[in-house]
Parts: sequence; structure tokens; C-alpha cells
Amino acid sequence: MRHPLIAALLASAAALPALAQEDPYMLPEITIQAESNTTLEQQGYVPIASREATRLQTPIAKIPQAISVVTQDQIEDQAPRNLNEALGYSAGANPNNFGFDTRFDAFFLRGFPAYYNGWFRDGLRQLSAPTAWFKSEPYGIEGAAVLKGPASSLYGVSGPGGIVNLITKRPKDEPYHELEFTTGANDRAQIAADISGPLGEGGHLSYRLTSLLRQSNSDLPGYADDKVYVAPALTWDDGVTRLTVLAESTHSLTGGTAAFYNPAHGEVSDLYEGDPDYNDFEQNQWRIGYELEHALTDTLTLRQNFRAAHVDIDLEYSGHDDAGGMLNRYWGHYLEEVDTLVLDSGLRWNVATGAVEHEILAGIDLTRADYDSHSAIGYVSAEDTAAIEPPFAGGQKTRQAGIYLHDQMRFGSWQVFASARYDHVRTTETAWDGSQTRQTDTGRSGRLAVSHEWDNGVMAYGSLSTSFSPNLGMVYDGGPDDPGRAADPTQSTQREIGLKYAPEHSNLLISAALFDIDQRDGVVLDASTRENRQRQLDLNSRGFELEAQANWDNGFSLIAAYAHQRVKIERGRDGGTGADTSGNELSATPNDTLSVWGKYQLQAGRLDGLSLGLGLRLVGESYGDDANTITNEARGYVDMALAYDIPQAPGVQLQLNVKNLLDEQKTTCTAGYCYRDEGRTWTASLRKRF
Repeated sequence: MRHPLIAALLASAAALPALAQEDPYMLPEITIQAESNTTLEQQGYVPIASREATRLQTPIAKIPQAISVVTQDQIEDQAPRNLNEALGYSAGANPNNFGFDTRFDAFFLRGFPAYYNGWFRDGLRQLSAPTAWFKSEPYGIEGAAVLKGPASSLYGVSGPGGIVNLITKRPKDEPYHELEFTTGANDRAQIAADISGPLGEGGHLSYRLTSLLRQSNSDLPGYADDKVYVAPALTWDDGVTRLTVLAESTHSLTGGTAAFYNPAHGEVSDLYEGDPDYNDFEQNQWRIGYELEHALTDTLTLRQNFRAAHVDIDLEYSGHDDAGGMLNRYWGHYLEEVDTLVLDSGLRWNVATGAVEHEILAGIDLTRADYDSHSAIGYVSAEDTAAIEPPFAGGQKTRQAGIYLHDQMRFGSWQVFASARYDHVRTTETAWDGSQTRQTDTGRSGRLAVSHEWDNGVMAYGSLSTSFSPNLGMVYDGGPDDPGRAADPTQSTQREIGLKYAPEHSNLLISAALFDIDQRDGVVLDASTRENRQRQLDLNSRGFELEAQANWDNGFSLIAAYAHQRVKIERGRDGGTGADTSGNELSATPNDTLSVWGKYQLQAGRLDGLSLGLGLRLVGESYGDDANTITNEARGYVDMALAYDIPQAPGVQLQLNVKNLLDEQKTTCTAGYCYRDEGRTWTASLRKRF
């Protein structure tokens, strides 16, 4: 039986030739852009300026820090299904450590995991639990800013590798309508709509409504990829006061298990761990907040951002235990929910002191997060496990306050960026038995960067920055009789020098950065102990990155990125063997990654409107465990896009995307556990903009 959404897609495509026959004349080309250019200004693949990088609307080419920006055009051309795929062409970002797994966006930045404390949206932190993560829908964002290295001085609690700041689609001040039908591998059927424009008379009020409905399977049995996404937005702007309200409601259903059985250390079998009849991972999330900006004077502006958010999950999972030479199956049921409130208030002040121009931002942000979990596991059957009411497994309450000051100074061809911040974090952790542990952490972070510009578009810079992130629970440094101690906060220091090249009147941005990051007291689990006790390790990540984004008038566009790094364990212990791993390289951190994406759009002739995109992602060798006893092979992925803007039907586009065109499938081991890559997959879409 044909899916009704696929039938609608085929019927719409069949109607296009008839539409072309009605009007044999070439209609004028119209270009309707989806981005609002409100907080992220962009032109094709090239980012122009962004508030997401410094909290101030600053040209990307003049920011003394390595920044990658995934633009709206890149998202549309590459058609990523999740955030991990959107980051695949950004230097220093590694979304490849856990094979095929659509349950989470688990990415690494400069070798450090960033999926718990490096995820921000519209400048506010998105807090996640061990399983209750906020999911990002690429169709609902205008872009993503990837800030490399410590960013705590402006954004608060975060990790050493950096942060990813998502930019939500905002209302446009001119009418915009889009309807898109998508089909693809594994019975994928999706319909999406995006409408925006002014409301009423006067032009002060505008709206946007972005929505998506998807039903899909996957290569894994009983593993769905369904979603319902609705994101309304409103903006009031009278030239003095601008208020934007952003909201979202999402329900998603994926598989609960994505792993394959590992028969031995560093080996993965063809035995799927999941049970097709007990494999649902349901997630509900919502958020609502606002961005307020009011000009008090010509030089002083009040800003306030607020968001309330909730996420809850119901996870069914399963696996196999090797007991006495026999494989026994188990089933688990896990419930989690997280409620967060985040408020950031600040003042922006433009002032000059002699020959020095200042753009100053001073603010305070507050975070409140409440988390609860329930868990049950059974060894009889899936039905038996489903009948168990999962008991309370633990909870946590976090209260955080931070104050910060940022000053962007310019004098002639010189710039100085200086930031300082103080954070106070109070956490109450409740164990399964009701016992509570209270912990208070305070930390300072800062950044100092100096840059010099030349008239030819070259900027050179050097910077020093730090980060701060508290940890929960106890750590154990000694043997089995060690009573443990409270975990120290994780802190880091980065030294970075770099070059940026953005010649005037060109749509080109080239950047290069050399970095050295020291992380102190990062937390890992030591699986060599029965209790999975926590230990703390020190890491050093050093390397360099090269990146380029360009659009040319001849129809060519380019994204290119290369990163070379080495992440060394300065003080550590392997979770699988308990052996001292000091001096080894961190697992699943390839020394070299390279990605290139090129697009060519025909400018004239019978095939005017046809464009071809081709991408290559290379991931070098890495170790599969911290003991460096197993090796992940190098691999390469080829991606392709073919699109056609129908000349006789302005605003109508057909597009085909193929990911992993050559069907490259290898295994990746991270911390000793191994995962399987996804094979070739494809999507085809029909889009109408008007």
C-alpha cells in the first residue's frame, strides 16, 4: 500500500510538466531566501556577521577566535537529517564516534565531548540529562555557530572544546511561504511547511510558523524515525523596542537501541542488541521564551533573553549478557525528565575613550534545572519488564548564577577583546534511596584576544581563554579502600593564534588557527571497578585548523575544512582495564580530518536552474580505546546533491541527496566499545516557495 504522503509527492511531481506546457515562455527568476538575517547575517555559504559568537553583532572575519558557521544555504543543499550531519563539514567538529544512532546529537569539538555542556540555542544553554537530550531539527534553524575552544567567559558553564550555538528561524518582514514534500530510503515520508511575514497594519508585527511531520523506518528492525515538530514565532519591532517570542513543541519516536553486540574488547558482531518488539524511544520536548532589546539611548541598549523548556523521555532498550559462555537477553525501561529556566539580562554600551572605541556588554544570567529519573531492568521477557513500574533512580536540582563583562575595543587597525566572568553553581543530588548530596562550586573564566587588520582583508590574532564546568558525585583516586572525594570542577586553558582573510567586496572567508588546550579534572567512569567509580583525568589537545567558505558569481560555491590534532592523556586511567593510560592518545580522536563540499549551478542554456553538489569527508585513523590497543581504520564518505529549479515554475525545486554514496561501512570504537557506521541513504524532495 502506497503511503499517502508519497502519493501526494508523486502527484505533485506529475503535475509539473502540465504546468510547464501552459506557459511556454521563460518567466523571470525569483529568489526567495529562508533566512531572516536578524542575528546571523549570511550570504550563501559565507557567514557575514553573527551575534551568536560574541553576544554582539560582530563581523565573523573580525572576531579573534576560530569560528565555523553552518549557514541556511548549506543546510538546504546538504539536507542533513540531524545536527550531527549538519556539523560534518566543520573543521574541528567530530560527529562520527558512535556510528549510526539518530537518538542523540553526540558531537566532539577539538577532541572533547561537547554534547552535555556545549549545546546552546539562541545564546542560552540547553541543559540535557544522561538520556533526556533536546533534539535539534535542522529544518527549524537558520544556521549554527560553532565556537572553538573555551567560551565560558561569555556563555558560562561549558567545556574546553567549545560550544555549538543554534539559531532558531525568526519572523521575516516580507511574505514568505514554503511547502516541501520529502521521501527517501526506509519508507521515509515527510511534509514540512514554513510561512512568515508581516501581520496587520503598520509593519511592526511579524510572524513565522515552521512545522514538520515525518514517518520513517531505518536499517535496524523495529527502529523508527518519526517526528512531529511545530515552532511558532512572533516579533514586534517599532525601531526602539524589538521583542521576539520563540516557541517549539516536538514529539519524536526513534528506536531505543542502536548498538550491536560486542563479543570481545574491540570487536563488534552482526548481532543487533535491540528487540524489534520492545524498541521504542519516545521523546517530548517544548520550549518557549523571548528576546527583548530596547534602546534606552543612542548608545545604551537593554537586552534580556529568557527560555523555559521541558524534555521527557520513555526509553525501551535491550541487550545481551555473556554469562557462563551463554548469551542471555535483558530488557530495560528508563524514564527521565528535565525542566529548565534560563534568564540572561545585559546592557550594551557604545562609547569612545579618546582614540579607542568600545562596545561593552555587561550582564547576569540565571539557570534553574530540575531532573528526575526512573529505571527498571528485567531478565525474563520484554513483557515482564514492561509490566514493572520503574522505581525512582535519582534526581538533581541545579541553581546557577553568573555575571560577566565583555569589552570589544578598537583603535585604528588594532582590536582587543577582553571578557571576564564569575559563576556560582549549587547542586543537590538525590540518590535512589532518597539520600541527598549538596555541592557548591564557584569558578572564574576569562578571555583576552588581540588582533591586527591590514587593508587587503587579512587579520592576525592571538588569544588566551579559559572555561569552567562543575562536576557531580565522588571520585576515587586510590584502591578499593579509597573513601573518595568530591569531584573537582573541570577547568581548561586555551592558547590560540590565527589568521582570517576576507577581502572587501568578495564573498570569501578563509581562516586558519593553531591551538593548544589544557583540560584539568575531566570526569570519566572507570569500568574496571564493579561500582563504575568516577575518576578524573587531565588532557591536552593541540593542533591546527584550516577552513574556507566561498561563493563566486560564476555559479561555484565551496566549503573546505581540514583539522590536524593530537589529544594526549596527561593523567588518566583506562575504563576497561584499570591500567594507567598517561601519555596515550584519547580514543576516537582522529589525528586528521578533511572535508570538501562544492556546488555548481548552471547559469544559462537549456539546463539553466540545474545544480550539482559533491562532498568528500575523510576521517583518519584513531585509537579505539584509551589503552591504545585497538585502532579505528581511516574512512572516507562521498555525499551528493542534485537540484533543479524549474524555469517554467518559479519557486519550485526538485532535489535529490545521497549520503555515503559509495556505501562505506566500517566500525568505530570509542572507549573500547564498537559501533557500526550507517550505509548509503538517500532523500528526494519537492519544494515550492512563494
